[in-house]
Amino acid sequence: MLKILFRLFPFIYIVAVWVMSSMPDDAVVELPDSNWDAGIKESLHLIEFGILYVLFVLALLTFKGLTRKWNIVLMIIASLYGITDEIHQSFVPSRSSSMIDVVKDITGVLVASWIMYGAYHKKRFLKLGKLLRKIEDASTR
Repeated sequence: MLKILFRLFPFIYIVAVWVMSSMPDDAVVELPDSNWDAGIKESLHLIEFGILYVLFVLALLTFKGLTRKWNIVLMIIASLYGITDEIHQSFVPSRSSSMIDVVKDITGVLVASWIMYGAYHKKRFLKLGKLLRKIEDASTR
C-alpha cells in the first residue's frame, strides 16, 4: 500500500500545485502583514519544486535505485514543471510570473537533488540515506 502511495504522491502534488496556481495568491492563506505575506510566498518557490523532486525520488525508489541518470531525469522533469507552472500563472488573473520565479523553482530542485542524491550515495546526510535505501529495499522486494 505504501508503495502505491509513494508512486501517486508526485501526481497528486502536481494537481495540487496546478489548482493552487489557478487561484489568486491570497485564496488559500493571507497573512495580516503584507510584507511578510509576500516574502513567505516568494520563498515558497525555493521549496515547492524541490518537494516535487523529492516526491519523484521516493516514487522512483519503489522501482529502482537513484542513479546519476535518473537523478538528472527527475531534476529536469521537476524543473520543467516549475517552468510550466510559471507559464500557467502568467495566464491567471491576479497571479504573476517571472524569470526570477523560474530561477527560484530550479534552485529549489537543485538543492533538493544535492541533498537527496548525496544522502542516497552516502556522501552526506547519512540517516536520510539510510531511510531512502530502506524505502527502496522494502519496495523492490
